[in-house]
Amino acid sequence: MTTALEKTLFDELEQLVLIDPHTHINPLSAPSETLADILGYHYYTELAHSAGLEKSQIEEEGLDPKTKVGRLIEKLADLDNTIQVSWLLEICREFFDFQDDRITTDNWEALYDTAQQKFAQEGWEQHVLQHSKLEKVFLTNDFDDPLEGFDTNVYIPCLRTDDLVFHFLKKSVRNRLNEASGIEVGDATTFREAIGKLFSKFVEKNVKACAISIPPSFSPAKVDAGAAAAVIKRTIRGQRLTSAEQEMLSSFVFWTIAEHCQEHKLPFDLMIGVNRRVYESGVYQGQDLFDKRVSLIQYQQLFNAFPDVTFPISVLGSTSNQELVSYAWIFPNVVTNGHWWYSNIPTYIELDTRSRLEAVPRNKQVGYYSDMYKLEFALPKFRMYRQTLARVLASDFVEKRGWSEEQALSLGKQVLRGNVESIFKV
Repeated sequence: MTTALEKTLFDELEQLVLIDPHTHINPLSAPSETLADILGYHYYTELAHSAGLEKSQIEEEGLDPKTKVGRLIEKLADLDNTIQVSWLLEICREFFDFQDDRITTDNWEALYDTAQQKFAQEGWEQHVLQHSKLEKVFLTNDFDDPLEGFDTNVYIPCLRTDDLVFHFLKKSVRNRLNEASGIEVGDATTFREAIGKLFSKFVEKNVKACAISIPPSFSPAKVDAGAAAAVIKRTIRGQRLTSAEQEMLSSFVFWTIAEHCQEHKLPFDLMIGVNRRVYESGVYQGQDLFDKRVSLIQYQQLFNAFPDVTFPISVLGSTSNQELVSYAWIFPNVVTNGHWWYSNIPTYIELDTRSRLEAVPRNKQVGYYSDMYKLEFALPKFRMYRQTLARVLASDFVEKRGWSEEQALSLGKQVLRGNVESIFKV
């Protein structure tokens, strides 16, 4: 029964037009231009490097797209067990008329040429959006992004705040803030004014969220105003800060951003737990990992201080999911958000989805986001999630709990789209 029921639910979920609440899309160049844009996704370069392809073969200066694809194809046979290669095959079948079982050294050049013809077609971007059933796509915008040249009702701005919080010590970041805000930051007061200007600009451009990726060691806390003012002044003067003062500065900046989220009624997406440059010799974007030492107890003060700010939380490891479930169970302003990065494989998605659906209020779950850099990846990634979601709904809700198919489908639609609309107000 489960197989037929899964298929029925999956087929229904496949018809749902979606809003993708977190991506790294460049709205001025949203779809791919060559197959290298697809195979250059960090999942493939880091897996190929892990399987034995030298970094220099992937990141050689001046490497043309077709040569790069050819080199990566040579390692696909070692990667064909991975879910990521299944995404690749699905993209090629859905968009490039590929019909073979595998991409090999014998057939990849014909695939490459066919893909080039497709990319060159007029209206390719709209075709990909429509075929992927995507209505809106959230972006990841630097705080000084001009937010010009694209439709902000389709490509939704999201203010990314990592540089401000963790790199304000850099003069280049402070200069960018000065230019973007039109305010010369010289103390804590002018800093707050500059952040306010940024928020006003983003709100005018239809921003729907702020976001930040956070290392395991960070514990945001409210900072004494006088102490913060002194640290800001020392920073502006270029004086060296102690590690404790650096942490104080990051907390002050973070807290200020949270206050503006409260003022403008914006969700603050927290992506928690990434350790940068663990594998220092890794390929671009293939150096970062996680560990289990991160805990949401580090955010206790934040969640209590801002009850009116919604915090959609993503955790890197499935090992952190139980804690996330418990926080979303208790805190009204904590929301489970997608299946991020190393948790984005069906085994972990199924386990995490099952626990969230069993324990967290149904209106506080954002089922999935693609995290994609190019539009073509939305289709296989969301399809993977929909397949897993259909399996959990069929087995846990219809078969085990006696729900009707209509009830299960309603829950699936809510976590796939309905909650995105209500939480992010789109």
